[in-house]
Amino acid sequence: MSLRSDPDPLADALLRPVRAGNAFEETLARLLQAIRLGLAAPGERLPPERDLAARLGVSRVTLREALHALQEAGYVESRRGRYGGTFVRSLRPTHPTPPAPAFAADVEDVITLRHVLETGAAEAAASRSLDPTTRRHLRTRLAECTGAGVADYRRRDARLHLAVAAAAAAPSLTAAVADLRARLDALLDAIPPIGANIEHSDHQHRAVIDAILDGDPQAARAEMAEHLAGTATLLRGFLT
Repeated sequence: MSLRSDPDPLADALLRPVRAGNAFEETLARLLQAIRLGLAAPGERLPPERDLAARLGVSRVTLREALHALQEAGYVESRRGRYGGTFVRSLRPTHPTPPAPAFAADVEDVITLRHVLETGAAEAAASRSLDPTTRRHLRTRLAECTGAGVADYRRRDARLHLAVAAAAAAPSLTAAVADLRARLDALLDAIPPIGANIEHSDHQHRAVIDAILDGDPQAARAEMAEHLAGTATLLRGFLT
């Protein structure tokens, strides 16, 4: 079985058009899943970018970012020349480590709990009349996160999400989000840092904070849900 252009029900199911909201993350996860399920054998060349982009319904820029992330993670390699292209690597990637069943189950538990807690926190924060100190704190955390390098991003990202929880003014909720973040970071440590995802997250963070500061609970909840869905897609793609 392969990722050739020939009709293949499994390939059609895996390489169906992605949603626009988290196009990069979903493209990356679809390609990763296809490779891990053996649709492209080790040493096999992936279809041309134009074909893959068309099947996934994404731009070639988005596709190239996803392929670059897979190359950085050790799943594919790029070769130049007349017979060049993107090839599945024959060596098993050393990062991430294939998860144990219990580890994979924890991924779903964290994803579900995070959606419930953090979308609710964003909605609650946007429902409140925020004092100047809280509004300034949210803007500061957003500014710190925006444009941060890979080395600092996770810590600053955590502070931003905790700031949103704190803005809901429910100490138990903030504590729950903090505890959940420790579990989330353990999962994120098992996948490679991805620059394009960080850039995408910056835009989503701004949309979340803007909705909170504008006092729009429905928008805050929806923007946070969209943001969390991107991370969930990556976690499922790499770890389940």
